[in-house]
Amino acid sequence: MTQAFAITARRIFDGHQFHEDAALLVESGRVKAILRKADLPAGIRRQDAGDALIAPGFIDLQVNGGGGVLFNNNPTVSGIRTICEAHARYGTTALMVTLITDAPEIKREAITAGEVAARGGEPGYLGLHLEGPHLSIARKGTHDPALIRPMTEADLDYLVAQAQRFGIPMITVAPESVTPEQVKHLVEAGYRVSLGHTDTSCVGVEPYVAAGATLVTHLFNAMSPLGNREPGLVGAALASPTLHCGLIADGFHVDPVTMKIALAAKTGPAHIFLVTDAMSTIGSDETSFDLNGRTVYRRDGRLTLADGTLAGADIDMLSCVRYVHEKLGQPLEEALRMASLYPAEAIGAPSKGSLAAGKDADFVVLSNDLDIHSTWIAGTCVFAEGTEASRAIA
Repeated sequence: MTQAFAITARRIFDGHQFHEDAALLVESGRVKAILRKADLPAGIRRQDAGDALIAPGFIDLQVNGGGGVLFNNNPTVSGIRTICEAHARYGTTALMVTLITDAPEIKREAITAGEVAARGGEPGYLGLHLEGPHLSIARKGTHDPALIRPMTEADLDYLVAQAQRFGIPMITVAPESVTPEQVKHLVEAGYRVSLGHTDTSCVGVEPYVAAGATLVTHLFNAMSPLGNREPGLVGAALASPTLHCGLIADGFHVDPVTMKIALAAKTGPAHIFLVTDAMSTIGSDETSFDLNGRTVYRRDGRLTLADGTLAGADIDMLSCVRYVHEKLGQPLEEALRMASLYPAEAIGAPSKGSLAAGKDADFVVLSNDLDIHSTWIAGTCVFAEGTEASRAIA
């Protein structure tokens, strides 16, 4: 059994409430307790974080790349490792490595890599998010229309057979390209099914929710909008108590006023949670990269194709938290929940997202200015300030 140790700080946020002048007690990679400093057992090994804030590690359900690696271009275990390490610099302790629409052989390579990563316990790897190819051409976004297609029975059989092999399985589909019965089979196999890249009507969403779809991919982007007579997927998502909604809070994908309206409109038990939709640029000095044979350009905080179409995001999770707190005026505790507790609930990862006894000791140590001091996965420090750049966006 790993020896217990404690980290003390001015404040600890456990995912629900703050604890002042407290200590996080960790043993064998899990949280043992949050105690008052005065109540720590005598002789226990301690580390003092001083005036810092300890909070649950961030969970990102849509990460296409990082550290100079785009998963589509490097669907390997080393690619997964590089992506996880890059995002750990910004407080992300668990993520879904995302495969954008690609050829069938690339998907097979990605799933094989995910299986090896899951079996080997790669730090930070939660599972694979298969975003496509069963989407809508009308709402393709940056996905290659030549690769988008309806789901066949052979596709379904393959996905079901692979479901339990590569960590938590997640898939984004559009009602135009899948049937409710196919979604039902995916859910029964263990997939978290997300609706996205679709022009469906609000009523058209209902049979897919009934079949077990529980998430919406990057709310407002690449989907039917909220209208006065047709609520679209946006309206269905905001009104549904069961649809968890990912949101890219970079100020480019969604207008801040629209984000404020959505946050005010959405009530639980399902919530809006933060995703980065990050590409290979995070943690790198890349100025461009290749996606399905097309060049994506990095300029002024945006990633676009030559025609200006947004192609993923150039933002890390800590910057999303700052944006929601500082620009949108959300309380710090709610911004932190949107990056930890809510995605854990959305993906069905009960051991993550909060710092209660028995949970994974995945946490981040932040300064008063919300800069990274250190990132911890299963009670092990995987990043510390001064070893790498700790702030991606000023």
